[in-house]
Amino acid sequence: MTHFPCALLLLGGLAPLFVSGCQHATTSGPATASSPGSASAPAASYGAVPSAASPENHYVFGWGDLPSTVARPRGGSTRGTSVTLAPDRALPLPEIAAAADGFARDRAAIHALAGDYKVSFHFMESLGFSPDYRPVRPYHSWATEHVRIIADTGRFISLQHTLVMFFQNPDGSASEPMLTKHWRQDWTYEDTDLHTFRGESTWARRRATPAEAAGAWSQAVFQVDDSPRYEALGRWEHRGNLSVWTSERAWRPLPRREHSVRQDYDVLEGIHRIVLTPTGWLHEQQNWKRVAGESQATANTTPRYVAAELGLDRYERITAPSLVAADDYWRKTATYWAAVRQAWTESYERHDRFTLRPEVGGRKLFEHHFGYAEKLAAGEPVDADEARHHARATIEAFLVTTKSRAQP
Repeated sequence: MTHFPCALLLLGGLAPLFVSGCQHATTSGPATASSPGSASAPAASYGAVPSAASPENHYVFGWGDLPSTVARPRGGSTRGTSVTLAPDRALPLPEIAAAADGFARDRAAIHALAGDYKVSFHFMESLGFSPDYRPVRPYHSWATEHVRIIADTGRFISLQHTLVMFFQNPDGSASEPMLTKHWRQDWTYEDTDLHTFRGESTWARRRATPAEAAGAWSQAVFQVDDSPRYEALGRWEHRGNLSVWTSERAWRPLPRREHSVRQDYDVLEGIHRIVLTPTGWLHEQQNWKRVAGESQATANTTPRYVAAELGLDRYERITAPSLVAADDYWRKTATYWAAVRQAWTESYERHDRFTLRPEVGGRKLFEHHFGYAEKLAAGEPVDADEARHHARATIEAFLVTTKSRAQP
């Protein structure tokens, strides 16, 4: 078993929320890449001007026929092993149907997000706003991922994602599992203290009113190193066999799939939904690609957008391969990651607004944290005091605190 940040192994640089290209497969045989490109390809690879000389066109939903150079998805190029999908289940889930009230139904739906999954990521620009806009290549990759509940206090539930990946060796055999601590999602009932992305690597406190928060759950999403990504209020709806959570409009930083190839915008502004399905759950995104964040939102300017994007992340329950290796990783590293989360909680209490430095000492934030955690995963005993000190000192070194600014 190998513990290694897949983002560092395959992509380099900034760790992504969704690791691109870790695996591509079907459920019936060896995996193949969805495209010959990689997520770190130069900008020219994500879009191409349609040419009359293109030898072949392909149908793309919402666009019609496009040249193959544009229709073919970009994404990862590594080979993974096959997976076995779990049997479909009837909706509503028994835990939701048996719940005594709406709050209990909401909790049951959040709990249902945990499990072992094949996760596939699909993104496509649906329109552009410039006169010379042309369709760009869609994006597709997939991986196998374990989602566990690491905290549940009733009105607060925390879910940690861990990538557990099996690659196909040249002889056709499967590699040992490769583990990467992935993103985290925290759910808080009637949350009035949110920390929202404001653009330019900056986050700020947002106070929701009791009326805004009544009956709502916030979903806060964190990067692989537990630094913030985005947070939004939303409400669960349970109607017949439908269980869906819909967010308010919120900002988020660029994901790695865009950060490495795009320089024409800085903020994803969008609404997202989480829907329970017979096979698992679906994360649906409707994003606007905004040129800038708060720095653009002044009395003398109006927002500017370059394109709109649709995203579908499918979480399909699996029975094989076994992702039990995630248990061993968390048994060895949980103390440190708990210290990291506590250090962030303390930072939120002290600072209404902060910016994150891109690097300290020539290393990114995730590299500092992963380096420490990897020693523990390799078998080094945990020193709780040292873990707390390292977590706090590392985060403080990256924080730049600033005064509060009026929100747009």
